[in-house]
Amino acid sequence: MNPGNSPVYDDVVSDILEFFKQRIAVCAAAGIPGEHLILDPGFGFGKALEHNLMLLARLERFGEPGLPLLVGISRKSMLGTILDGAPADDRLYASLAAAVMAAERGASIIRVHDVKPTADALKVVTAVKYVACD
Repeated sequence: MNPGNSPVYDDVVSDILEFFKQRIAVCAAAGIPGEHLILDPGFGFGKALEHNLMLLARLERFGEPGLPLLVGISRKSMLGTILDGAPADDRLYASLAAAVMAAERGASIIRVHDVKPTADALKVVTAVKYVACD
């Protein structure tokens, strides 16, 4: 991984996961307890569309360290690209789809712009998850 404005990855998920493991170790060595940490794979932030799609598709891998996973994907430019250049205000449905996929893949914190519609969508995910676990 090459940090910066245009990161280059061998495998975006494995590279970021390895980075997280290194930073978690540094935090532990500094005496920061794991319960004070949250992982955010950083959708956007110089990543290509393919990188962002791979992060979402394989998001469950970020559960390996056993820490809460935060996803901030609401209205991201990657969604605009998928929607043929739709402006941020026209990305609600894509944001809802991405939030649902993130929740299904292990995200426990989802940063959004459209709170009520996203909360409603995630209530359905949660209801199904609890029924499936019984």
